[in-house]
Amino acid sequence: MKIEPIETERLRLRGFTPADAMFAIGIWNSPDTGEYLIDEPMEAIDPAYLKEIEVLGEHPDCCYLIAEDKATGERVGTCSFIPEDGVYDIAYCVDKPQWRKGYATEMACGMRDYARAHGGKKLTILIFKGNDASIAVAKKLGCHVASERPYQKKGSDRVLTEYKFEMELS
Repeated sequence: MKIEPIETERLRLRGFTPADAMFAIGIWNSPDTGEYLIDEPMEAIDPAYLKEIEVLGEHPDCCYLIAEDKATGERVGTCSFIPEDGVYDIAYCVDKPQWRKGYATEMACGMRDYARAHGGKKLTILIFKGNDASIAVAKKLGCHVASERPYQKKGSDRVLTEYKFEMELS
């Protein structure tokens, strides 16, 4: 799903390209930044996985974005949203060297504002228990926990509790 870039104060959220695949894999599958993501650990991925990641920018239902620093053009993270029946399910992940700079909040606010501007009625975010930084971002947005469920992380025996945060946009 393609959209025009979303601009925030410091970031440009632009469409995902095949050249972004290794950057995304480096974040999503690393032990540090990928700890609370659904993606399998780096040692569990296979060559077909790279091909799947390279074409994410063409996904028909999910809008995969790269967050770039507007001043430097440096990639600082990834984010995405799935709009369905007025509900925008968002996700965000910041590269470890960029942690604690407010980028996750800025990405989430940019996607929230985009959803509002495009008729979104509700925002949802799935966050694993223990991911305190991401939970803080959801709370800053005004989201609350609507439900929770167990979730088995891909490629592992690890079972996590997944919270579903949500907020009304209207």
